[in-house]
Amino acid sequence: MPRQRVREIREEAGPREGGNGAQSSDGYKPRLKVLYEHELRPRLKDELGVSTLMDVPRLQKITLNMGVGEAKTDAKQLDAAIDELTTIAGQRAQVRRARKSIAQFKIRTGMPVGARVTLRGARMYEFLDRLVSIALPRIRDFRGLNPRAFDGRGNFSLGISEQIIFPEINYDDIQQVRGLDVAITTTAKSDDQAYALLRGLGLPFAEREQQ
Repeated sequence: MPRQRVREIREEAGPREGGNGAQSSDGYKPRLKVLYEHELRPRLKDELGVSTLMDVPRLQKITLNMGVGEAKTDAKQLDAAIDELTTIAGQRAQVRRARKSIAQFKIRTGMPVGARVTLRGARMYEFLDRLVSIALPRIRDFRGLNPRAFDGRGNFSLGISEQIIFPEINYDDIQQVRGLDVAITTTAKSDDQAYALLRGLGLPFAEREQQ
């Protein structure tokens, strides 16, 4: 879908309300959700050749992970990461703990190693809207997302090297620049279906190489 049409749909949906992704009491829906339900889903049904609208792939969740290697020796670094990820996501981030011990990194099972937050529903759509419209365009020399970064099951991941691309983060207030990983989980049955879904939602992919 042309980016101009994505912008038009967002404008038709009206201004943002309800803070960081929460649906307001007057029935407000995130603009990307309006885009998906009213235009993208019917179009994908025809493009992908699925039998019903229920078979059209949709977003399921978005998971944000921020690793904090210093957490094992400095609890303040972990607290800072949790606060920053909470600010970015609009939902309280949780401590991520090591699942197994790794002797060479002096990591024991259960040791805090980072922060994580999982977004669903309205907050998920609002975050994706801000990521596409505001954050990614602020990356220096940005040339598009890697269209090959799918996992073979219809899910897409991208790494962000600096949390300061999000306007919610005040550069003067952070202790250090740190990256985060964004994992987008969909109900797509293939990477091609997921690519069509995410591209339709406005994710700026680089050109795919010819097979």
